[in-house]
Amino acid sequence: MARDGLLIGEVAARSGVSRKALRLYEAAGIVPAPRRTAARYRVYGIDTLALLAFVTQARRLGFTLGDIKEIISIKQSGRAPCHHVRDLVSRKATELDRTLTDLKTVRQGLRALLRRWPSQRASKALVCPHIEHVNTAMNKRRKP
Repeated sequence: MARDGLLIGEVAARSGVSRKALRLYEAAGIVPAPRRTAARYRVYGIDTLALLAFVTQARRLGFTLGDIKEIISIKQSGRAPCHHVRDLVSRKATELDRTLTDLKTVRQGLRALLRRWPSQRASKALVCPHIEHVNTAMNKRRKP
């Protein structure tokens, strides 16, 4: 059988992307629908490997499938997606800064809970007085 391309298992093995992910990317419009053999096997072009390398790296950087599809669409339309990607990266960096700030606050609360643990007496609480006390203390700090 002459097929000029790669079957899904070959693409998965060479790219490190699972067959399930390949089908998902195809359904999402990120990877173009491959041609099919007479037996209905998917046959991908060799350029699919480069596209999957891009998708894998973009996912590692936190891009969503929607972001990736948009970037690829811009490129396929003949335009350079770099300006759009720069805007996305800037937004993602800002979101990460907010998330890191929130996580630091949570970490501080957990450490404070551990410091007070031995000295806090068991009191009447619905579930756990240690956690309920932290919630009350944190709310008091937030209010002016």
